Amino acid sequence: MTGSARPLLEAVGLAKRYTIPGSLFGGSARALPALRGVSFAIPSGSTLGLVGESGSGKTTAGRIVARLVDADEGRVWLDGDDWLALEGAALRTRRRDVQIVFQDPQASLNPRLRVGEQIAEPLRVQRLASGRAVGERVRELLASVGLSAEFGERFPSEMSGGQRQRVAIARALATGPRLVVCDEPVSALDVSVAAQILNLLLDLRERSGLSYLFISHDLAVVERVADAMAVLYLGAIVEEGPAAAVAARPLHPYTAALVAAVAEPDPAARPRAEALRGEPASALEPPSGCAFHPRCPIARPRCASEAPPLVEVMPGRRAACFYPGEVG
Repeated sequence: MTGSARPLLEAVGLAKRYTIPGSLFGGSARALPALRGVSFAIPSGSTLGLVGESGSGKTTAGRIVARLVDADEGRVWLDGDDWLALEGAALRTRRRDVQIVFQDPQASLNPRLRVGEQIAEPLRVQRLASGRAVGERVRELLASVGLSAEFGERFPSEMSGGQRQRVAIARALATGPRLVVCDEPVSALDVSVAAQILNLLLDLRERSGLSYLFISHDLAVVERVADAMAVLYLGAIVEEGPAAAVAARPLHPYTAALVAAVAEPDPAARPRAEALRGEPASALEPPSGCAFHPRCPIARPRCASEAPPLVEVMPGRRAACFYPGEVG
């Protein structure tokens, strides 16, 4: 893509396999495919939500984008640059453009360092501030996430879960990133606190023009914060489109089941589908044909023998299903 049509980030054909060692009693190592040819794009100033159950590959995709793990196949372009090919000083400089907020702020923050020191660290590493300017910038970042300057003197253990996540967000913002990967950023928080963090992320996007790759198992959360949504199952995208449209009218039976699992105050507010049956198949031994067919309420013989491609079903909507829209 060129010109104004080029997205901030574009991933094409991402694949990742993890090696599972053999047992103590024999057996050879095996390759577990976490991602299988995943592609997506994030325009500047927008949010893409990746949603799916545990083991779907969404966190692996986020860690590849954040350059925390390497892809086995595929490419990622960041504002036109070959993001996965950057090394050394070039990578160190561009890292400021992509930051990540993890699921558990208690685990992602150093318990032995005061909060202010942790927010200041990326400023010093990236040589973005020195001397008094570091402290001033730390206070600005704390204020931007709704915390007073005195929080900079606290240790993470002296803060609540929501306050710790605000600190983690402030640290991610320290380098002035253009894209923030949010990996289940509210799943470890109480509902009311999670709502506050979501509102904060939305506010920061409006104020700073941030883009997000928002990862969650909760389709309702993704619907609230994302412009577009991609649904993953066993390492592959099975449906994608505008977030509100995907949630309102799912085309893939798996998406419809995720919608059915959302707690809805008004049962008539949206169509309901049958909840998910059973557990996802093992990625080590995926089913033949459509990977979802053993759990699918509309599966037919063709589904067990052929793998449906991800194709456009209607304008702006794609699904990997031979019978899209029949459930939901």
